[in-house]
Amino acid sequence: MELYRSQTDTEDVKRSFFLALLLLVPLLSVHAYRILYAEQYYRLFHEHLYQYPEDCLENITYLQDALNADFANPLYALAKINNKIQWERYRYLFKMHVNLLLVAQYRLLASEYDKRVAYFYNYPWKKENLDSLKTAEELYRSALTYWSSAVHWSSLASRLAIVQLPQIQDWEDESFRIQTGRLDYAKYIGMDLARLRHVRSVFEQMNPSTY
Repeated sequence: MELYRSQTDTEDVKRSFFLALLLLVPLLSVHAYRILYAEQYYRLFHEHLYQYPEDCLENITYLQDALNADFANPLYALAKINNKIQWERYRYLFKMHVNLLLVAQYRLLASEYDKRVAYFYNYPWKKENLDSLKTAEELYRSALTYWSSAVHWSSLASRLAIVQLPQIQDWEDESFRIQTGRLDYAKYIGMDLARLRHVRSVFEQMNPSTY
């Protein structure tokens, strides 16, 4: 009996220990890595070989948080910062780059709702297709808003072109392409919207006789 009681007590202690450990893990995780700064949110952004809507929504959340958060100390920037001019240019380029990523994510998400062709046999789902096109249009227009912001930040960065940040050369290249007109998302989004309007018109003209 004593041996059984001893074994039971030991098992109870083990269970209590593991329960306490499980309760403690979330607290340890929270204090081990607190997300406070723009660069931290930016690092949470990730691309998938096959991007699903939920992936886009997750990335959009991280990127929007990156735009709204404070920057980390220049010591922890994503480029080597030696002076205030570099620090200012870095922040402009960061915001430009994040806005460009948001443009891409919104366009990608819009493509999930866009109906590129209105087939006659889609008539039974005419309303659903029109609703989907409305969602796609809203997403394309959101992408256009972020594109305008990207152009704005690129313009500010171009005024400080006296300094370069080689560690983020891809951002430098993006800004250069914007300023020279080689990168123009307004053109592509305009084409997206024009195609969408045409498809919507075809759906709106559908009636039972066309089915």
